[in-house]
Amino acid sequence: MLTNNLIKELNKALPKENVLSDIEERYVYSVDASNDPYIKSTLPDAIVFVENIEQVQKVVKIANEQMTPIICRGAGTNTVGACVSTHGGIILNFSKMNKILEINPENMTAKVQPGVVVGDLQQAVEKVGLFYPPDPSNLKVSTIGGSIAQNSAGARCFKYGSTKDYIIDMLVVMANGELIRTGSNTIKNATGYNLGSLFIGSEGTLGIVVEATIKLIPKPEETQVIMAYFNTVEESIQAVNKIIEKQVFPATIDFMDKNSIQTIENFNPSGLLCDKEAALIIEIDGYKSSITPQRETICSILRENNAANIQYSTTKEESDKLWSARRSSMAACTMLRPNITTDDVIVPRENLAKLVKGIQDICKRHNLLVCLVGHVGDGSVHPQIPIDYNDKNEYKHYKIAKSEIYQLTVRLGGIISGEHGIGLEKKPHISKVVDGGALDYMRLIKKTFDPKNILNPYKIF
Repeated sequence: MLTNNLIKELNKALPKENVLSDIEERYVYSVDASNDPYIKSTLPDAIVFVENIEQVQKVVKIANEQMTPIICRGAGTNTVGACVSTHGGIILNFSKMNKILEINPENMTAKVQPGVVVGDLQQAVEKVGLFYPPDPSNLKVSTIGGSIAQNSAGARCFKYGSTKDYIIDMLVVMANGELIRTGSNTIKNATGYNLGSLFIGSEGTLGIVVEATIKLIPKPEETQVIMAYFNTVEESIQAVNKIIEKQVFPATIDFMDKNSIQTIENFNPSGLLCDKEAALIIEIDGYKSSITPQRETICSILRENNAANIQYSTTKEESDKLWSARRSSMAACTMLRPNITTDDVIVPRENLAKLVKGIQDICKRHNLLVCLVGHVGDGSVHPQIPIDYNDKNEYKHYKIAKSEIYQLTVRLGGIISGEHGIGLEKKPHISKVVDGGALDYMRLIKKTFDPKNILNPYKIF
């Protein structure tokens, strides 16, 4: 627990209004979007709002001297308990470090603070004809710092890759307060170890990212969304594989099962066809002259694979409406039960149909409702399971089903997280998919970077 003396030290290092320690304030920051009451978390001892790099360094040095945990927090939208406290400590809030420091059209880069919202960055760079592709579903609130911590991806990962593919340089505050630079302001860099790759996806356990330089690409001239419905899940997955076999590369290929379609339509009426077993949302992009040939090729493949209905957008408003429906899936599920859980298992595409049907069978066996969505172009599936945490029998079946879903994923050659991370939620299961020797080296890396174990301790492994 923090001592009164340490609170005084924090108040000396920062403006007093930037340090919160009342119990009500601490309670607000004791949860993230996982919100599982059975996660072994504790109230943080203080919440500190930092405004610049120097303040971060001061707080870290104080915490290092006192061996006090530091847990970084952006918007708190992660779903695995990655930014909750397990042993008190300081929640380091980056909402005041939210500036886009530079957009450089000539270099096609942007320099940002960690609290910048992903959607805001996308809008800003698109005004100058550039493009930042990673698009987590909650991009209107999730931050770049959180995206780096979890290596966020989203629907466009299929064509464009995830966060790790766009971060070329970072300023990182280490556990002793030292500031290091991990890369350079160049697109290529073969100079020494790629330190940046260690921090991306490390969930704030190795260092604190306080600035990032992001690679941008030219904005596609035109986009269009195709919506295809199927009478069976198997036919929808087969269509995905056939599109890829034909060497057509849409920006996204997303999936919704019947439960998701119906739940979304009830929550956010969007004209979805609720009698179909599955739907694919396919976004194509590129030069304006390429859109019609791409659409015709894809629609031809969809018809050959028994698509029951095919629609496509003709305006940006229609495209936005379809994506708004898809992105509302988790919010829609909250209307079904008091609580909602989500996951992000991923398998090689050849086993995708087996994964989807297997998850449905597991949940049916445990009498759990599941709404399946996912970025099936890259093989990832998000089972969204509405439950009541207060129903202990239902919760028990949920935990068993979750373990069975992970076991199924492993049997199919997959892994238990494609983009959400491990945090506390998946920590008991990481040994199912990561070799013991590899875990040992991860622990050695953690000990080298953070010898006092103050940076988001007891997460991942």
